[in-house]
Amino acid sequence: MTKKNTVLQTNYSTLIGDVSQLLETARKESARKVNSLLTATYWIIGYRIVEFEIQHREREDYYGEKLLKQVSLKLTTKFGKGFSRQNLQQMVNFYNIYPLKKICQTLSGISFSEENIQTVSGKSNKNKMISTKISLGTKQKVPHTPSVKSLLTEIANNLQLPWSAYVKLLSIKDNKAREFYETETLRNGWSVRQLDRQISSQFYERTLLSKNKSRMLKQGETQKPEDIVTAEEEIKDPFILEFLGLKDEYSENELEEALILHLEKFLLELGSNFAFLGRQKRLRIGNEWFRIDLLFFHRKLRCLVVIDLKVGKFTHADAGQMHMYLNYAKEHWINENENPPIGLILCTEKDKAVAKYSLDGLPNKVLATEFKLHLPDEKLLADELMKTQRIIAKRNLS
Repeated sequence: MTKKNTVLQTNYSTLIGDVSQLLETARKESARKVNSLLTATYWIIGYRIVEFEIQHREREDYYGEKLLKQVSLKLTTKFGKGFSRQNLQQMVNFYNIYPLKKICQTLSGISFSEENIQTVSGKSNKNKMISTKISLGTKQKVPHTPSVKSLLTEIANNLQLPWSAYVKLLSIKDNKAREFYETETLRNGWSVRQLDRQISSQFYERTLLSKNKSRMLKQGETQKPEDIVTAEEEIKDPFILEFLGLKDEYSENELEEALILHLEKFLLELGSNFAFLGRQKRLRIGNEWFRIDLLFFHRKLRCLVVIDLKVGKFTHADAGQMHMYLNYAKEHWINENENPPIGLILCTEKDKAVAKYSLDGLPNKVLATEFKLHLPDEKLLADELMKTQRIIAKRNLS
């Protein structure tokens, strides 16, 4: 290669590197700004629900669980996913644990009070006693009421963590432990994954028991490869997608996506009894997000068929996860007069495939036998899975 070509190649590599870094940074910043506004919005929603309860506590139909269910129904009808009773309860908890006085430590120009928030986001109650009025060094009445946009921006600027991190923190009951994890997350710039790992490994308790606390805190600064969250993952955070009303139809990898697409077509070709309902269907259990690869309804059996694909060896954990999916589906997805849902786990290994039906939740053996008669043979499904793998492997090699 000539000297001129070498210089050209170096400049070209620099160009690609610079543009790639620019895109990564822009994507991360975009995700963070959306997450920041999301967090502020959920805090204000929590505040509004709490204030409404206080003002209407004498009305049983507008209080507690009943109020959350009614608000959930209205918001879900108008805005779609993200406003279940559980999610709204989390927003209420968020406001109660992080009240206005706690989050607005430093303000950048807009004077705040709880009265302002209520005036902007709803109708102000003139008779309500405001116990706390926060402003820039004064307790006098504010000269103007901020707009919704400025209110969101100001609160977003004072909530320093993303919503997914606050969800993790809200799950901690001990106030001192929660404050510890929040402080360390801000100090070390922990990602949500790193925060989750530290909570799961009881980092707070281990630090308390340690004789050398400084060394323990130093260890907490270390980031592991699995803690890193890419720009793409930040953008595709389920909370952000849900907040923006966007669909999330991507798979972990191309092999899994190709297998799922083929299995979907294969099952539909087996007969008219299989009715396709969805692919990569997301569900939230507690504070964790899960995906069901394929969801069908079997017309003859009158039940949901939950299908989970594992690119790897079948384990007991796969069976446990399927039972969790079926319990969720039974509670939230089945309609009246439908039979309990059944699960199908498909696992692929290098030299073989495994197909397993989960029928343990059925009320009697007769029903289990009936289901077996109308479902595809497990060996047939395993053979089809292996066949599909070979086709995809050849396609990738060509």
